[in-house]
Amino acid sequence: MSQTRVRLTAVEIELVRGTQRRKHVAGVLVGDRLRVSFPRWMPLEQAREIADELRQRMERRVARERIDLERRAHDLARRHDLPIAESVVWAENQAERWGSCSPEARSIRVSSRLAAFPDWVLDYVLVHELAHLAEPNHGPAFHDIVARYALAERARGFLIAKDLDPEREV
Repeated sequence: MSQTRVRLTAVEIELVRGTQRRKHVAGVLVGDRLRVSFPRWMPLEQAREIADELRQRMERRVARERIDLERRAHDLARRHDLPIAESVVWAENQAERWGSCSPEARSIRVSSRLAAFPDWVLDYVLVHELAHLAEPNHGPAFHDIVARYALAERARGFLIAKDLDPEREV
């Protein structure tokens, strides 16, 4: 059994080759370290890529836990005179959108990737989705509502730089 330690961002990753793992990779948080066990046959570079994915998911989960998403959306709705959503939840599987809204159900889903971004970016996406409760499309009235959020343009630029325009129709 060989071990390799790799420092990636805030969480140290410990790669462990040759354990009883024969087909799959497994990760477990041990203190402040993510221990990732992988089969002997797997190339180290592939194990590093998988370990980095596991680290990112773990960091998003920790970041999500620190944010009361429903409370944040409720506060933003009150502050910007927007409708209040019935439910606001994190979505782990939203890869093409930062958020989505179902006006009929008054529900909002927010990509868990946003948990790692600055708060003002998350707030922008929440305001954007809350605005859909009042205006379902991206017309002029919708843009007027979103413009109530002072950092809207800055946040849009941030998200565009992350390679996904929040208003692109997907």
